Amino acid sequence: MEIQIPKTNSALTVALLGSLSQVFPEHHEELLGVVRSAKHGVALEFSPIKSSRTRRQESYYRKWCNAFAKHCGMTPDEMHDEMLCQTYGSTEIETQFGSRRRPNKRSGDSSRHDYSELIDTLIRIAAEMDFYVPSPEERR
Repeated sequence: MEIQIPKTNSALTVALLGSLSQVFPEHHEELLGVVRSAKHGVALEFSPIKSSRTRRQESYYRKWCNAFAKHCGMTPDEMHDEMLCQTYGSTEIETQFGSRRRPNKRSGDSSRHDYSELIDTLIRIAAEMDFYVPSPEERR
């Protein structure tokens, strides 16, 4: 959600600046700089904080997913889609190119927990196909 406050409503901007500066005094100078440089006004954005996957999770998953893909004769993208389908389920879609299987969920918006499920699926499926993927704890 975004709230725009036009320059013509400077009283509201000053009131918000005062309130935000009281609650977040460490950001006072930065807030003041934004207000001073705002030619047309300011915008406030409110959105939920998401617990997204970590860079460490992403690196681990990509490394081992790519290695497993090579073992299976697949491209990294094909294996990633397969892991998504195995983890979150899939839907068959009819296209002009024939039937396609698509994962019910993509990894782009995954939380840490969801990405952990994806990693666990990779380890399990790889083991079932005689390919060893060390657990993340072994990596440390």
